[in-house]
Amino acid sequence: MGVALLALSGWFITAAAAAGMIGLGTVFNVFAPSAMVRFLALGRTVARYGERLTTHEATLRALSNLRVRLLRGVLRSPYRQIERLRASVFLNRVTSDVDALDGLALRLVLPGAAGLLVIGISAIALALLVHPSIAAVILVGYGIGPTVVFIWGQSRADAPSRKAQAGMQALRSRMIDLIATREELIVFGQVPSARASVASASEFQSKNQSSVERIERATGLWIDLMGWAVVASALGIGASLVQAGEITAAQAAIGIFAALALSEAVAPVRRALSEIGRMRSAAKRVVPIIANPRADFGALLKPDAALLVAKKFAAANSTSNSPLFEPVSFSLDAGETLALTGRSGCGKSTALLQATGRGLTSIGVLQLGGIEVDEVDAELRAKLVAMVPQRHALVAGTIAENLMLAAPEATETQLWTALQAVHLDETIRQKGGLEARLGFRGAGLSGGEGRRLVLARALLRKPSLLLLDEPTEGLDATLAKLVLEGIRTALPDAAILMAAHRPEEIAFADRIVPLNPVVLIP
Repeated sequence: MGVALLALSGWFITAAAAAGMIGLGTVFNVFAPSAMVRFLALGRTVARYGERLTTHEATLRALSNLRVRLLRGVLRSPYRQIERLRASVFLNRVTSDVDALDGLALRLVLPGAAGLLVIGISAIALALLVHPSIAAVILVGYGIGPTVVFIWGQSRADAPSRKAQAGMQALRSRMIDLIATREELIVFGQVPSARASVASASEFQSKNQSSVERIERATGLWIDLMGWAVVASALGIGASLVQAGEITAAQAAIGIFAALALSEAVAPVRRALSEIGRMRSAAKRVVPIIANPRADFGALLKPDAALLVAKKFAAANSTSNSPLFEPVSFSLDAGETLALTGRSGCGKSTALLQATGRGLTSIGVLQLGGIEVDEVDAELRAKLVAMVPQRHALVAGTIAENLMLAAPEATETQLWTALQAVHLDETIRQKGGLEARLGFRGAGLSGGEGRRLVLARALLRKPSLLLLDEPTEGLDATLAKLVLEGIRTALPDAAILMAAHRPEEIAFADRIVPLNPVVLIP
């Protein structure tokens, strides 16, 4: 509508002037063109508003779905891989990558496709209304020229754009680390070093961003020169065609003003250059995560089978596929507690991860309800199995919010019951109750208190199989016994598989399976 408005206005003014000059002004119909100008002016405003609503809503919806798919893809990764993720780095990377793909849609794909479509339609209209030669100039000048400039510009802007993005990521992470660990940095006298690291990242980002901006300005200059060349060509060709009597001056004005208006269609090319490297890097990281998701369907459990069965099972080293411990066999049914014992590093934690279907590799057979763990329906497995690893995870927020991560619909009574089972209820009451707030990563609770809060959260899941990795670490002997008894009371029918090393944990188990490390013979 913008191109049509300017072209019609140019034709209208030129035709009216020509009619007046030759004495036909009294019979020139001004009402129809005036009405069309008003229609196009209002239509352009309405269409632009509608375009903003439509494209932004569609993009935001797509990005919302992308965030969910991205997080689901990450959560499908093996647990050890997730465990290595640093919260600040991961959060910054996800936020930055999604924002970059936002720019891919709003600042590159949609404007580029719309611009090419408008240029093509305009060229066809000009060929019919004015002359094919003017249409050819516009098609080549605006359709092919800016594309060549964009390819040239993005080849130069790709590397500095990626470096600028990497610099921004480093700047964010280092700034977060500086703030989050400021007490430790002050104690060890490392504040100047941390500040220098932040300044170095800032300088790196600024330097590369300046390079991107220089390339963007150079590209903008070439596009502007190309646009004026197209306008000048349309003017020259139009004038020669008027002199030859092939078209009228009013028709020539249509081509000239359309060429002026179409410069807006190629403007997004310049804006997209500053983020092309960032978009490409984000796509390379995001696409592999969401492109091949593991299927969320599988076999259901066999009703008469034991809940967990291991047959000559051993967790394997992720790099060499060699067993971490000698193969073991056991069967675990509802209401039973089995403890895996052995020295540190023998593979107890990895064996628990295999029971969740989140480990890397294993040897032998490990079945959940008569089905290989990895083949059990993912949603069903998530409902049946809960694990409390050694590194517990708490978030900034209230006690209730941390508990309800596992059971969003839990009532206040259920929350207190879970806390009572792990003998944490009195401590929480002294701290202000369920609405007491925790700081970053659960700051405000001791290590033992945080561990019991995570145990209470696992109880709210009411799993059929509860996996505990040294659950009483940080608790005295008396409290450890009470907590274990409380867990069994809260989940009388659950099967509990536990990596144990304390006497209280071993004594609590119904059966013990020792894991003997594999001795490698050189």
